[in-house]
Amino acid sequence: MSSSTIGINPEAGTSALDNSFLETVVLHNRDYQQYSINNQWLRRASLIRPPLKEEVERLQIVHNVLNLVFDGRLLFPPLTRPRRILDLGYGSASWAIEVAEQNERADVQMTGLVQRVGLCHKEGCRKGCWSMEGTNFKCQVLGVDINPWQPEEVPRNLYLQVDDLNRTQVASLPHTFDLVHSRMMASGIHVNRWRDYVRDMFRVTRPGGWSQMVELYFNVQSDNGSLSDDHALRQWSTRYMESLEGLKDLRVPLRLPNMMRDAGFVDVEHRMVMLHTCAWSTDPREREIGAANRENVQRFLSSMAIYPFTERLGMTIQDVHLLVAQARLEADNPAFKVL
Repeated sequence: MSSSTIGINPEAGTSALDNSFLETVVLHNRDYQQYSINNQWLRRASLIRPPLKEEVERLQIVHNVLNLVFDGRLLFPPLTRPRRILDLGYGSASWAIEVAEQNERADVQMTGLVQRVGLCHKEGCRKGCWSMEGTNFKCQVLGVDINPWQPEEVPRNLYLQVDDLNRTQVASLPHTFDLVHSRMMASGIHVNRWRDYVRDMFRVTRPGGWSQMVELYFNVQSDNGSLSDDHALRQWSTRYMESLEGLKDLRVPLRLPNMMRDAGFVDVEHRMVMLHTCAWSTDPREREIGAANRENVQRFLSSMAIYPFTERLGMTIQDVHLLVAQARLEADNPAFKVL
């Protein structure tokens, strides 16, 4: 594990992990990453010690849920032979591991100049982008996260590095990635950083490459309108947004398409998908997704709330636990049809 700026060689320019990323602080019987606390709660509730296992398990659940939502598709763009993939905020590394395993070895039958089909993603470019392709190459997947955790075993072509994505050195990375992936970063990227963050994604994407973003919009709704502002789940949602006001932009998913266009991306496609909090739907597929997402929601309501509710809103830990308990019951109640 190293802390670095990523170059063409994944190991180039890396340095020993800064111990500041390993320091922890205990708040309400939970261990948090001191670096994240000092830098305005950068990345989720960055747990380091034994409770980290619980958060990694939750992120794995999220990954499994999204696999159901996307019908097992990890890569949305039409990439046939990606050579370099960058995963910003790898979390549990579940996505990065699966992508690396699926693209560990790509055999190319032709050599020399190969034209990439389609338009370049650069504004104004209307020609195919040419590149040298060799035979028998291996796809490299690089992951960056603020949390110095990684699985015991990873594919040979996956490199996990520690860095703070709120720092501007991301802009200095080379333009070498076929795909730049960013998922569930609304609670990690600073409110004033988003436009530059998306621009940085554009800069490090090679001509003809793609960027892929997935975000969760933290706005609890009821499909039948039965959930009111008096319910605990709606209060949880309102207070969560309030607790991060001025630090994070939890409404950023709605603005990402325009941000990507402003950054220079073209052919931007944007879709909103409803995500149920439990298995309340009569549709078999939606019911399966809701059932899979239930455990994530139950854990999420606690793990995401404790620090901002107590430290930012001044709530007592007892009041937080009470609100979370009531919100969990409502999220699990099929009568509310929460999404």
